[in-house]
Amino acid sequence: MKQLIECVPNFSEGRDMSIIDQITDQIKSVEGVRLLDVDPGAATNRTVVTFVGEPGPVVEAAFRAMRKASEIIDMRKHHGAHPRFGATDVCPLVPIANINMDETVVYARQLAERVGNELAIPVYCYESAAFEEKRKNLASCRAGEYEGLPKKLQNPEWKPDFGPTTFNANSGAVAIGARDFLVAYNINLNTTSVRRANAVAFDIREKGRPLREGNSVTGKIVKDDQGMPVNIPGSLKACKAIGWFIEEYGIAQVSINLTNINITPVHTAFDEACKKAAERGMRVSGSELVGLVPLKALIDAGKYFLRKQNRSVGVSEDEIIKIAVKSLGLDDLKPFVPEEKIIEYLLRDKNEKHLIDLTCKGFANETASESPAPGGGSISAYIGALGASLGTMVANLSSHKTGWDDRWDEFSAWAEKGQTIKDELLYLVDEDTHAFNKIMDAFALPKGKEEALLIRTNAIQEATRYAIEIPLRVMRVAFRSLELIKTMAEIGNPNSVTDAGVGALCARSAVMGAFLNVKINASGLKDKAFVEQVLTEGVEIETNTKMIEDEILLIVNSKIKS
Repeated sequence: MKQLIECVPNFSEGRDMSIIDQITDQIKSVEGVRLLDVDPGAATNRTVVTFVGEPGPVVEAAFRAMRKASEIIDMRKHHGAHPRFGATDVCPLVPIANINMDETVVYARQLAERVGNELAIPVYCYESAAFEEKRKNLASCRAGEYEGLPKKLQNPEWKPDFGPTTFNANSGAVAIGARDFLVAYNINLNTTSVRRANAVAFDIREKGRPLREGNSVTGKIVKDDQGMPVNIPGSLKACKAIGWFIEEYGIAQVSINLTNINITPVHTAFDEACKKAAERGMRVSGSELVGLVPLKALIDAGKYFLRKQNRSVGVSEDEIIKIAVKSLGLDDLKPFVPEEKIIEYLLRDKNEKHLIDLTCKGFANETASESPAPGGGSISAYIGALGASLGTMVANLSSHKTGWDDRWDEFSAWAEKGQTIKDELLYLVDEDTHAFNKIMDAFALPKGKEEALLIRTNAIQEATRYAIEIPLRVMRVAFRSLELIKTMAEIGNPNSVTDAGVGALCARSAVMGAFLNVKINASGLKDKAFVEQVLTEGVEIETNTKMIEDEILLIVNSKIKS
């Protein structure tokens, strides 16, 4: 499987799109790299760029972009609201898939060495790529900013990790590192006061604020035995924050970097900022995400706010994201488009067509066409998805039933299980067709001589095995839905008991239909031990499905008669 890393360089230009385009064109020029997001900010005069790919191409794209930035950005003329010390201010590499942090560090340091040697730019390695503890923190590496670089470079303690110790007036310096996924997140306040925004930032950030003698505002800063300031920690871990004023919006913001959203999720930072702002007489009007965000961050946020409303979290992904966007006020300053901000959505192949994206009419028409796929396997998976959806619907209706307010969480848990089953079956709708196409592709291979014939034979057997495994998986997943459906028939909203009954019929059809596909594909597989194992399991699932379906229909019919 491919190793994937993300690169999120920040360039010190956010106003001139011709300059930004020249930089991003360098990234696009590297094969195997996908540019995901370009997020310029006029007030900060800074652009956050996000791209992803295998490590080698990503490192090459990062180098080309940094080289171009060093040629066309003049730091002597740069002014903006965000701290900075170089044309490419910071360039982190982030492990995404099939690569660990230690491996990512190697690539970050390779990039840093090349930038230092070939571009003559002082480089500081930070976060996991740092060579010493004090350089892990980006703020420490960037302390003094561009204007303080000439003096900093003369200090032996701050000798660059790579590159010259002489001041590069045009390009400044750069911090290159390896880190976990960082979410850049700004909280909008109904004030224009940077001081008030900073007060909230100091309240919540992990570093907190300096401890002062006597007066907490003007008193002398308390220092420890080593002469370092003593801080009063803020309320949130893995959180960095400052306050600033955004000219283009006419408001002050708390600008936050969440360095580990497993420790402090986006919704936790939002709620805490709301609380601290209210304590200081301000109101949070919304927030904005800078760059991209993992899908999980918004799913977690949406479910968090649904639970606060005593509402079921067992709703569709689209609905959960909509709740997250509205609750966090992500559309306060400009429209929030999930397809442009969620990294998993951007990684989707836009050219790939999916059966489940068709309308009901379109899916029926496609099935009824001359093409052999989609066929019975895909239809079985889809019927199963409809059955799970009906069970989930009863759970959601039950969670909202008048007089059952104290049971919303119980039914929400069932609805959440149902959504998971439904989503897996929807995935299998397309995967069954993919399995069929694999067989067709294998049979299309040339027979040729002995070696080619062996390749073709092995490909056919491998594809046939997969074409057995997919409908067997449909059987397993559809069978799992019966627990939900039966429970909803027993304890769910009695007005929807027939919906549970129809759900049971769908689940039964899904299991039996998928088993037909298992059996016909198994007839072409040479691995008879595997075939016997699969058929034994299939018979057991089918038998148990019919038994539970009978039990559900008895419950449904008894409630109809009563």
